Amino acid sequence: MSEIEIGPGKRARQAYSFDDIAIVPSRRTRDPEEVSINWQIDAYKFALPMMAAPMDSVVSPDTAIAIGKLGGLGVLNLEGLWTRHEDPRIALAEIASLPEEQAIRRMQELYSAPIQSELVKTRIAEIRASGVTVAAALSPQRTAEFANDVIKAGVDIFVIRGTTVSAEHVATKSEPLNLKKFIYELDAPVIVGGCATGTGALHLMRAGAAGVLVGFGGGSAHTTRTVLGISVPMASAVAEVASARRDYMDESGGRYVHVIADGSVGGSGDIAKAIACGADAVMMGSPLAKANEAPGKGWHWGLEAAHAELPRGNRVKVGTVGSLEEILVGPSHTADGSMNLFGALRRGMATSGYSDLKEFQRVEVVIARG
Repeated sequence: MSEIEIGPGKRARQAYSFDDIAIVPSRRTRDPEEVSINWQIDAYKFALPMMAAPMDSVVSPDTAIAIGKLGGLGVLNLEGLWTRHEDPRIALAEIASLPEEQAIRRMQELYSAPIQSELVKTRIAEIRASGVTVAAALSPQRTAEFANDVIKAGVDIFVIRGTTVSAEHVATKSEPLNLKKFIYELDAPVIVGGCATGTGALHLMRAGAAGVLVGFGGGSAHTTRTVLGISVPMASAVAEVASARRDYMDESGGRYVHVIADGSVGGSGDIAKAIACGADAVMMGSPLAKANEAPGKGWHWGLEAAHAELPRGNRVKVGTVGSLEEILVGPSHTADGSMNLFGALRRGMATSGYSDLKEFQRVEVVIARG
């Protein structure tokens, strides 16, 4: 990656977002019906290479089930309203109706209710009863406290997700999560993130992660870039982590770790570009918050928006465009890439001449910005 001098003694790497790149078709084209977008991680197979972000505006037990039946993987946030309130629909409706100037303060109050172990088990059981693959997320700070409840409840895929997650967290006042030991002792595949560099990802891979989430401060509801000054353009981040994955495969004798783009995936074209940069799947929030069934009722926010000390997100009005089914697999009645997301991925792969996701990771890309 090229470097430029931004001032005496300070150099910066040049990096690119999904908006900065474009996919180049090859000499061959295919019928979309002959293209496979199937994704498998560990023993779990999915018709769609996607995870729904563990955000209360996107994933409830009901939407996790609906997404699973459509071929994707819905990840329930176990630190959200669903595990803090017996009937979170009351809180969700209130958040959707709050005046802008009251939103963050009231959300902080609603999210200050304690997490209840019994609700953790109940929500996971609701999803498990439907027969779909069960995925749930905790932050690194809460993982040790609630992991046993999650495993006993029958989670299939465990997600440890934070703004950034490292295998070398330093803390003097508390015992940090020993990620390698935790993953080794857990009888379920673990997906960990976010990370934004090859070095950070390599440490997570060595800790035993089955998948790494790539992204930092890139979500539409996050203000991390503004509040902390930290973000990494996603095209470069995904490509760098995919390269680290190749190094890790050589180092580990062939162990494959999935790369999942988590941030700045706002439309169907971004999904294709993420795969083209080396991702195996994407994690999405705002595109699914636009579903009629979404618990946010046309609003979108992350847990960072309700942080008790330093909120790093907003409640964003995204509106609604159609059903979950229409958004994921169509049919679409818009031309802006907000619906039939994976039909568009399939067609983009077909137009470029590629038959499956692994092949499509090798497609040529160009810098498209002026």
